[in-house]
Amino acid sequence: MKRYALFIVAALLLSGAAMRDQVDGWIDATDLPVLTLETSVEVRDRDGRLMRAYTVADGRWRLAVSLDQVDPGYLDMLIAYEDKRFYRHSGVDILAMLRALRQAVWEGEIVSGASTLTMQVARLLEDGTTGQWQGKLRQVRVAMALERRLSKQQILELYLTLAPYGGNVEGVRTATFSYFGKEPSRLTPAQSALLIALPQSPEARRPDRYSVRAKAARDRVIARVIDDPSVASVAQAEILPTTRRPFPSLAPHLSDRVVADHPVTLRHDLTLQADVQMRLQALAAQAVRPHGERLSIAIVVMDHQNGQMVASVGSAGYQSDRRQGHVDMTRALRSPGSTLKPLIYGIAFDQGIAHPETIIADIPRDFGGYAPQNFDGEYRGDLRVREALQQSLNTTAVLLTETIGPNRFVGQLRKSGANPVIPGGKPGLAVALGGVGLTLEDMVQLYAGLANGGLSVPMVFKKTDVPDASKRLMNAEAAWHIGDILSGITPPPNAPRDKVAFKTGTSYGHRDAWAIGYDGQHVIGVWMGRPDGTPVPGAFGGDLAAPILFQAFSRVKPDFAPLSAPPPATLIVGTADLPQPLQRFRALGDWAAAAVDAPDIAFPPNGAVVESDGVLFAKVRNGVAPFTWIVNGAPMITAARDRTVELSNLPKGFHTLAVVDAKGMSSRSNIQLR
Repeated sequence: MKRYALFIVAALLLSGAAMRDQVDGWIDATDLPVLTLETSVEVRDRDGRLMRAYTVADGRWRLAVSLDQVDPGYLDMLIAYEDKRFYRHSGVDILAMLRALRQAVWEGEIVSGASTLTMQVARLLEDGTTGQWQGKLRQVRVAMALERRLSKQQILELYLTLAPYGGNVEGVRTATFSYFGKEPSRLTPAQSALLIALPQSPEARRPDRYSVRAKAARDRVIARVIDDPSVASVAQAEILPTTRRPFPSLAPHLSDRVVADHPVTLRHDLTLQADVQMRLQALAAQAVRPHGERLSIAIVVMDHQNGQMVASVGSAGYQSDRRQGHVDMTRALRSPGSTLKPLIYGIAFDQGIAHPETIIADIPRDFGGYAPQNFDGEYRGDLRVREALQQSLNTTAVLLTETIGPNRFVGQLRKSGANPVIPGGKPGLAVALGGVGLTLEDMVQLYAGLANGGLSVPMVFKKTDVPDASKRLMNAEAAWHIGDILSGITPPPNAPRDKVAFKTGTSYGHRDAWAIGYDGQHVIGVWMGRPDGTPVPGAFGGDLAAPILFQAFSRVKPDFAPLSAPPPATLIVGTADLPQPLQRFRALGDWAAAAVDAPDIAFPPNGAVVESDGVLFAKVRNGVAPFTWIVNGAPMITAARDRTVELSNLPKGFHTLAVVDAKGMSSRSNIQLR
């Protein structure tokens, strides 16, 4: 039947010379198949490297490809083997067909084919057959019509996209990923030869199933196309791939998210780095292995200099298992534990109500029925604010939150780009200790703002995204102080000191373990826990997540970027050299509790009208010497040991007197002299 088909086609083409007009009309009237191919949706990294691909509707892998993506040596070999007059014929190679016809007549069977690449494209477009003469005639007609409507480059690209390579693999780019694990831009002669041989009989020559047949077919191509014996010998000795490689599956959770948000887009270019993503996915799988079958992990890396996401690991593995690996934990609402404390202290520094060297009291406190305790149930008494943050004390964090106000705290949190979910809708003091729902992406954005001098850094992960405008979280001096404090926290064993400003956190009931930190360029967040929210007994952020944080930094880059230098206006002094109001932190509750011991101006009392010639004798009771007397905001007498002092050169009129004792407590009196 094939021989008769050749006779019919050849006769038609030869008669076409006498009936050119009729043949032209026949070709022009061809109803072409759909030329717009469905190709796999692709997710690529910032450098264009494939991170993830999706099958087309019928479950086939079919990656889009253009000539400039393919090794020129492969293209030369393909044309030399399959269709050496490809650039000269008009869809049908009459010389090849006459040769095949002559051989068929002489041998009594088909010896060699005459199908051009264009004819193969015609068959692939319609998924047609070659055995029936009607099918061969249809291929000829479609091929000649294709040549009139498409360029040679377009026809070749259709072949490169549709050529079958066994199973559900279509197209040369798909094949190189499946069998060689790479793009087709650089191929060895042996690899090129295998890619040429497979489409001729894709199922019978699959190297992952029939390696002997595949090698024989490859070697025949090598022998026919490669003239240099030494090159041919090396090519035939090259090891044949015997397995199909899985397609890249980097950042699968983020990829699914992007594709779902933009369902008609075929190519998504992200800001991620494929090599970093690969290393961190391996780290995540390694990190959970010693901790049972239910623990999961999430890691987010962001460049805080430009807001670009560098890596996003949603779980330890992308599958439905006991770890619930299909759940993207970078976006899950969780309790952040103590990781919000740096923002609390930063706002306090920004408002001028505290300084890293301010003394603050860590003592039992009751905030209207809310009595927080430190994680170990112990209290440290007086200590510096710096130490209170480094030790992650709960009472001091809540005390500062009461002073700055929970609403203001949540407002600044939102400015960072986070979207906090407040239980009950109204923030209370519990937000200081993690009583708010936040995602890992939220927390990474918050710390990016701290790293960026107190200016928020909106996160982007698509190269085409335009980031939102930055917002001020705190002044640059306050942000630097926070980084300086956090970089002084003792790192995990074998981790470098003073390289990363980081904070750990553990949510109530040990449900979430956090570690978030930054150097001079990157901020990395690590979350560990169970996606279903059940406790992980004994899990602490410092023990579980912090070591992974430092390992993540080592996998992002070889060296740490130095933290920023202090801004020029930064106040770097000891406690004794601070302005008096900053030497000791006092909240309203402290004043009330210490009222019996606080200094009190005995004379003149508040509201008094005193006859004076410019000299006033003032007296203080209670309090601890030495005393500082302040008149109208300016110190007049300092380090006074006596409780009665002489204030001189006071003009007639209204005055405000204040006395501050050695503990920083004070008393005030408004008087009139006449």
